[in-house]
Amino acid sequence: MLASKKTMTQQQNTTNEASILTHLHELRRRFQIAIIAYVVGVMVLMNFSSVIFDFMAIPLRSALPPHTPLVFLNAPDVFFTYLKIALVLSIFVTAPITFYQVWAFIAPGLYKHERKLFLGFFISSLVLLFSGAAFAFYAVFPMIFSFFLSFSSETIQAMPAIKEYLTLVLKLLFAFGISFQVPIIVIALTRLDIMDVDSLAAKRRYVIVWAFIFSAILTPPDIISQVMLAIPMYILFEAGIWVARWMESKPKLTDA
Repeated sequence: MLASKKTMTQQQNTTNEASILTHLHELRRRFQIAIIAYVVGVMVLMNFSSVIFDFMAIPLRSALPPHTPLVFLNAPDVFFTYLKIALVLSIFVTAPITFYQVWAFIAPGLYKHERKLFLGFFISSLVLLFSGAAFAFYAVFPMIFSFFLSFSSETIQAMPAIKEYLTLVLKLLFAFGISFQVPIIVIALTRLDIMDVDSLAAKRRYVIVWAFIFSAILTPPDIISQVMLAIPMYILFEAGIWVARWMESKPKLTDA
């Protein structure tokens, strides 16, 4: 009987090891597909980087005097600027493929209500990410570039360098995209029973302080962009509280 139990234990261990190896092979395959898709995206987008940069430069060109050129200070700057555009945009262009690979790997191990929750968070996060980037591009950029360039004069003329401009734009797009995730964080904390709505609502004063600290770190040292980032963060925090209260009145999703 002891020999039989030992044999069963060995068989179970062998089965567990085989299962782990199967999952690791599946994870590697999914990861390879995502990487290949990303690399192909970079190669394709390199052909359109100049057009994309022209579009990204619209807020700056609108604030500059007509026919003001954008310059580069080192020979490789243009190439690396276009490459950086392709590297960053490929993350977003190939995001559906990457997400599907992640989803295909983890979905079989989730309950039905967990899959719904995961999908809801992902779609909402993606919408808020692009909303934040659009808000920065169409509302914030024209204001801050007009502010910066208002200090030019007849003897001091602006000649923006493309490398520094792209770095600033990507930094601001990232900052606003991340800051617009605040409602998702609030809802996740309450929906997963990590914190309750009343506890979060009681921390409003701290949220305001941290919103301005966060904006001061991620934006240029000007009051316009800092305020334009901090205020939406707080408004989105209040929106997250409101949605969390509404969801709290509904029963949590469970499987039968």
